[in-house]
Amino acid sequence: METGIVVLLVIVTLVAGLLIGYIIRKNVGEKAIGSAEQRAKNLILDAENKSETIKKEITIEAKEEAHRMRNEAEREVRERRAEIQRSEKRLIQKEEAIDRKTDNIEKKEESIVRKEQQLVEKNKELDNFLEKQIAELERISGYTADEAKQLLLANVEKEVRCEASVMIKDIESKAKEEADKKAKEIIVGAIQRCAADHVAETTVSVVPLPNDEMKGRIIGREGRNIRTIETLTGIDLIIDDTPEAVILSGFDPVRREVARLSLEKLIVDGRIHPARIEEMVEKSQREVNNIIKEEGEQAAFDVGIHNLHPELIKLLGRLKYRTSYGQNVLKHSVEVAHLAGLMASELELDTRLAKRAGLLHDIGKAIDHEVEGTHVDIGIDLLRKYKESQAVIDGMAAHHGDYEAKSIEAILIAAADALSAARPGARRETLETYIKRLQTLEEIANTTEGVERSFAIQAGREIRIIAKPEDVNDEGIVLLAREISQKIESEREYPGQIKVNVLRETRATEYAK
Repeated sequence: METGIVVLLVIVTLVAGLLIGYIIRKNVGEKAIGSAEQRAKNLILDAENKSETIKKEITIEAKEEAHRMRNEAEREVRERRAEIQRSEKRLIQKEEAIDRKTDNIEKKEESIVRKEQQLVEKNKELDNFLEKQIAELERISGYTADEAKQLLLANVEKEVRCEASVMIKDIESKAKEEADKKAKEIIVGAIQRCAADHVAETTVSVVPLPNDEMKGRIIGREGRNIRTIETLTGIDLIIDDTPEAVILSGFDPVRREVARLSLEKLIVDGRIHPARIEEMVEKSQREVNNIIKEEGEQAAFDVGIHNLHPELIKLLGRLKYRTSYGQNVLKHSVEVAHLAGLMASELELDTRLAKRAGLLHDIGKAIDHEVEGTHVDIGIDLLRKYKESQAVIDGMAAHHGDYEAKSIEAILIAAADALSAARPGARRETLETYIKRLQTLEEIANTTEGVERSFAIQAGREIRIIAKPEDVNDEGIVLLAREISQKIESEREYPGQIKVNVLRETRATEYAK
């Protein structure tokens, strides 16, 4: 019984606790919901207040921006309006200035017209006055104006001609007498004080043999020896019926000398085979090089020229083996140097310059068979290469008239060159051969269509041709020069180069009647 009461009490207590807990929880929940709703309302109110504030700020900023843009627009309008006003003012000023200038020009034109009218009237008055004066003079003198003018001019011309002719004759006679006398004295003195021996050298050399059996040994088995000699020296060996002699043929005199010395050494030695031939050729080349150097030094020493470039010394030595129309070029150069120096000393000019340019005037002939061009152009290049002075180059370049003489020394070198070549016995070429060579060149040119006249000059080194202007135009003269040069190349044999110079001229003449 007590247990049931206790259980009942426990149950009643639990039910009451549950009921009381429910009520308490309900009250707490309602309070929490109420506070949350209140916070939500507060948040909404705050948000509405902030949005109103932001809206007001944006509105104010928009109004300010619109006000600012309106102010800028008004300012730009004002500036443009001011600029337009300034432009209008400038235009108005320019128009006013143009109007003023136009008025001034019109006034000047009117004044010029008036002055022209006045001048015309004055000219008419002067013409009338002159006509009256001329008529009066013609009446007094009994001559017309043209007759008087012609008479006066004729008298003046006669007097002037007589005086001028007398004066010219007097000056010419005195100048010729003095020049001829002085020139003869200088040339005779130079020739008397200078002499040189000359030897005749050709393109062949003859080597004597002890016997005819040596020819077979020189030829060798199957021609090996002779081929070796020809290959090493570049010289042709001619072994013919000439008794006890071998002929060496070649245009290079230095190589021909090397071959001659080599062959003489082989003949003396007696051992003739390819290896021995090669040894002797090398030895002979060294000997010839030494001879060339010694001859160049000796020539410079004989003339009294110093400080020459070593290569120029060697080139001078090579001239020992070079001939021109049978005249040894080295001896000719030394002779020209002496003659030019003597004439320069007589005229009180630069003797050293004349000798130096005279010695080097034919230096181009040392390699003219190796380099294309005339010996004058080759010589100019060589002297420039080895730093010779411009005065020496000018003196050398003008000795054949290819270039203009820029000094008196250059003229003396040309004269000395002509004297050395013209001395009797100096050259083999006769006057007839010389004239025939020039005539042949002129005939080749004259037989070409379109050629009117031709003149061979510079000892046959240049031919000047006058073309027919009605047959050949300006473009055709190039072809004409080419055609004539080809004819000369095919029909003539000559050393160096021949310059073909074609000239064309058209003249129009008319008479005013």
